[in-house]
Amino acid sequence: MRRRLMAFVGVAALLGAAPAQAAPKPVPKDAKVWAAAEQARPEQLKLLEEIVNIDSGTGDVEGGRKVAAVLIPHLKALGFTIDSVPAEAPGLPENTVATLKGTGKGRILIIGHIDTVFGPGTVAKRPFKMDSEKAYGPGVSDEKGGVVQAVYALKLLHDLGFKDFKQIVYLIETSEERGSPGTKALIAKLIADADVELNMEPGDLPDVMTVWRKGSTVFHIDVKGRAAHAGIAPQDGRNAAAELIHQIQGMDVFPKTGDGLTANLTVISGGARNNIIPEDASAQFSVRVREKADAEKVDAVMRKNAETTIIPDTKVTISRDPAFPPLPQNAATEALADRAAAIYSGLGLTITRGGNGGASESALAAEQGVPALDGLGPAAGGFHSDSEYLVLGTVTPRLYLLTKLIMDLGRNPPPRMK
Repeated sequence: MRRRLMAFVGVAALLGAAPAQAAPKPVPKDAKVWAAAEQARPEQLKLLEEIVNIDSGTGDVEGGRKVAAVLIPHLKALGFTIDSVPAEAPGLPENTVATLKGTGKGRILIIGHIDTVFGPGTVAKRPFKMDSEKAYGPGVSDEKGGVVQAVYALKLLHDLGFKDFKQIVYLIETSEERGSPGTKALIAKLIADADVELNMEPGDLPDVMTVWRKGSTVFHIDVKGRAAHAGIAPQDGRNAAAELIHQIQGMDVFPKTGDGLTANLTVISGGARNNIIPEDASAQFSVRVREKADAEKVDAVMRKNAETTIIPDTKVTISRDPAFPPLPQNAATEALADRAAAIYSGLGLTITRGGNGGASESALAAEQGVPALDGLGPAAGGFHSDSEYLVLGTVTPRLYLLTKLIMDLGRNPPPRMK
């Protein structure tokens, strides 16, 4: 789930009043891993093209299964045991859990999602393409670019004979764009058996990893009125759409942009025919919060507003969907970011840190006390729009980073969060 960038560059900026810290000491470039990452690039982009050119919007069961069918043989070839786990909600394809045992200490959970926000037929209109700087296509960065990057990081580890980890689990889930309703219990189970979670959401521009995220909740306003003939007896009707407009106006007390709480109208419907006073109307608000308590503030305001109607005899109902919690700024994530920055510095490159309003599974890991680092896919932009793209210049450096980070965490897993 992606959104407008709100990057904080550097630890001091990220932590506000915290004192400046020295940049992590660079980890010398691993020439062997770098050469392998460079060599993998053509195949990596070919696999990305293949899965981008399969429509797999959330709820597209056939499309999700087709993408999984492409990816699973790659993981089986690396020695992974594959479990296709039924979704926890109807109308969703299975989730893929790939597991590999090693000989070391660290238990690493990698999470990526293959569902996109685009409906059937999108690929036919704008299939995968590349120019000299970017790759384009539905879900190219959110999040198929990251999913493929993880596959190739695991391939590099396999080809290099690296086994110094206790366990690597790669969860490829199918409902993240709706808040993971088909995966929540599975994610909790996998997190409980992990020392660290790495998330394959794309990096923000120009080359940012994600160290905090807002939580996300969908609020619903449903209005029940009374139908009537709009020409002969409109006075007998109770216009649900007109009352819905009144309720929506009551949400103007909340910001629509910014680093803190935001509440934005995203879906609205009302009425069935031009000659009928609307009996039903509904709206959805996407609410993003830095603090979990802020969602309760929104809930309280919406329910208070619902007590007052301007269209007599209408009834307003407020409800909400299960949510992703926020990923708060925390020392455990910062320590993982330090490791990543040191690896990237060995390439002579700088990776910065930021946060945004897009929710992800990393927040679920942090809630269970497991350190999490997000935004590890290639850097990208234009999320959830026809202009979505992936920055090709970050593909190989980010593949190198993920591979080396897994090696480091396999040997030296982080402590649980306090």
